[in-house]
Amino acid sequence: MGTRKKVHAFVRIKPTDDFAHEMIKFRDDNKSIDIHLKKDTRRGVVNNQQTDWSFKLDGVLHDASQDLVYETIAKHVVSQALDGYNGTIMCYGQTGAGKTYTMTGATENYKHRGILPRALQQVFRMIEERPTHAITVRVSYLEIYNETLFDLLSTLPYVGPTDTPMTIVENSQGVFIKGLSVHLTSQEEDAFSLLFEGETNRIIASHTMNKNSSRSHCIFTIYLEAHSRTLSDEKYITSKINLVDLAGSERLGKSGSEGRVLKEATYINKSLSFLEQAIIALGDQRRDHIPFRQCKLTHALKDSLGGNCNMVLVTNVYGEASQLEETLSSLRFASRMKLVTTEPAINEKYDAERMVKNLEKELALLKQELAIHDSLANRTLVTYDPMDEVQIAEINSQVRRYLEGTLDEIDIINLRQIQEVFNQFRVVLSQQEQEVESTLRRKYTLIDKNDFAAMSAVQKAGLMDADGHLVGEPDGQSFGLGIAPFSAKPGKKSKSKKAFKEPPSASSRKEGASSPGSVKDMETLSISKTQLVTYAKDGEVKDMLLRDREISSIEPLPSDSPKEDLRPPRPSTPPSKPVAFEEFKNERGSEINRIFKENKSILNERRRRASETIQRINAIKREIDVTKEALNFQKSLREKQGEYENKGLMIIDEEEFLLILKLKDLKKQYRSEYQDLRDLRAEIQYCQHLVDQCRHRLLTEFDIWYNESFIIPEDTQVALKPCGSIRPGMVPVNRIVSLGEDDQDRFSQLQQTVLPEGPDSVSFYNAKVKTEQKHSYLKTAVSLQSAHRK
Repeated sequence: MGTRKKVHAFVRIKPTDDFAHEMIKFRDDNKSIDIHLKKDTRRGVVNNQQTDWSFKLDGVLHDASQDLVYETIAKHVVSQALDGYNGTIMCYGQTGAGKTYTMTGATENYKHRGILPRALQQVFRMIEERPTHAITVRVSYLEIYNETLFDLLSTLPYVGPTDTPMTIVENSQGVFIKGLSVHLTSQEEDAFSLLFEGETNRIIASHTMNKNSSRSHCIFTIYLEAHSRTLSDEKYITSKINLVDLAGSERLGKSGSEGRVLKEATYINKSLSFLEQAIIALGDQRRDHIPFRQCKLTHALKDSLGGNCNMVLVTNVYGEASQLEETLSSLRFASRMKLVTTEPAINEKYDAERMVKNLEKELALLKQELAIHDSLANRTLVTYDPMDEVQIAEINSQVRRYLEGTLDEIDIINLRQIQEVFNQFRVVLSQQEQEVESTLRRKYTLIDKNDFAAMSAVQKAGLMDADGHLVGEPDGQSFGLGIAPFSAKPGKKSKSKKAFKEPPSASSRKEGASSPGSVKDMETLSISKTQLVTYAKDGEVKDMLLRDREISSIEPLPSDSPKEDLRPPRPSTPPSKPVAFEEFKNERGSEINRIFKENKSILNERRRRASETIQRINAIKREIDVTKEALNFQKSLREKQGEYENKGLMIIDEEEFLLILKLKDLKKQYRSEYQDLRDLRAEIQYCQHLVDQCRHRLLTEFDIWYNESFIIPEDTQVALKPCGSIRPGMVPVNRIVSLGEDDQDRFSQLQQTVLPEGPDSVSFYNAKVKTEQKHSYLKTAVSLQSAHRK
């Protein structure tokens, strides 16, 4: 583990024209800040009110630029994260004091960007400077709003919303958020796009102290994983950087919050109070319990607060006299945070695949050393490789000759040979046991005493007493195994003995139970629509799942594709829909039509198999009824002829016993076939869902294609082409919506004015424009849909 170190705490004063110079003083070391308050004369002559405070922190940032703030606070933390140390940077303070500006900055201006985009930029710059390592970057964006967890990146198309609420989970690796999406970013521009996407989803509100007040706590996390490009290096390091933008504490009398904003302020103040309690407990060395679980904020930051992490706190305060009480409260929090210690350490892990390769290489070297040692010791040629089939067969022969007495001893060569000798002893013993058992089975009928169903049937048949002793006939030497002959019954003449045959095998029984019939009892049993079935009989079901994804992933051709530009001229009168539908299935809808036909053929095949299974079940049911009738007849015949008892147990003849076993086997077949029928019905239900989905998709795509090709005027389609992401099928025929100035033109103008001043800002502005284009498109699509409904 690493050495313990204290949390670094900085204070940043919000610039203002009304700075309280007489009340707030800075010392020359640029680390101390003094606060002076005038005594309240209304308290009388005897006034013990405290008027002076002094706070010593790690740095005071007054009238500091964003560049200086990042260099002072975050650059070292981000740099160490590339070496395997976790890092956390947290902004705390009163509402409107500049926390979000410090953390995120102003996205409209590249120079005013905050700690978060600068950290992303530094990470990718340092990756370029380390060509000896393969470093992957992933990001996530969490929001805690009114003690509820939200994923700010869930609006991305490949993530999608979920009904399962996110939860905070702890394990041996630490604390993580179950349900939070983590996104791989291979370049700087992608990371900025994710940042801007999350920023647009944050919840803000307006009150008297801040018109864009953050109403939630947000945690942007950068996950790093660095593997050495050297194959022999099996270690790799992981780290994460938590960038925390806390919602500001509010005094309701000053902010004037009402309604929903008042409720949000209550949750914010409550969570910040719990955070302060956790900080006080961490700073007290005598405390054993730290109340991390009082709220979602402290629970999510458990690893960062006093854990394996480089922790930095930025306290944002006002410089005005009217806000001096809140400034004092924030500075007290920073002082308490400086008492907290963390224990940062490098997060090293081992690559299992590389470890295996290194061990294989080491094993080969050790074998070479053993060969050299054997040759120097004048030992015969010894092999240390696993034995092949010929060597194993030779050892098996030696063991058999040793047991027969034809071989006096077995020569010992090495440890592997000794292990194989013992293994062959086990093999020979097992083979002898199987031979003895097969000999007994040929001569007698063996019943497993652990099979309670068979034992119960035998006892009911009178072949075994309650103590498990078999009832047989004396053979002159001992009490033999088998069935008492019918001649042994009192008052009956001797008859020829019937041979006691073994019951037929399971395979032969199953083959003989496939005759056709009809189902009666099966109709009352159905399968739940939500039942999950595991398909393991063939590989077709895997194809069905892939086909399901293929259906959902098929996208129609865009309206401005080259294929549409080369299509023949539009006829004067639209063709009939049946004729156009056949043309559509052969051209643009050929792929979805192919999948539709394949799914339908699979559905028909499953229905055929279900019909065959039903016929087999009915055949087995009829055979069960016949067997029951025969068994009842045998019982009635036995009752008429007289029953033979031995020690209170009923003795039955061989034919009745075989009928009992046959009935048991038929019931087993019945249950197996019925389970197969349930599985097939679930498969049929799933295939029917795929067929319906394909049919709906095919008809929908045909309607869009038919409108584009024959209904919508060509001039309307030409007007829509500059916005290629909006398909003509979504647009009403008599409406053309103007999208205003092209975003690409605005971006080109922006590049000409901004890039000469900041050459590194290309990724930043690219991501910004892409995010604006996406949200502009979404707004336009919503307006088009509302207009279409009207």
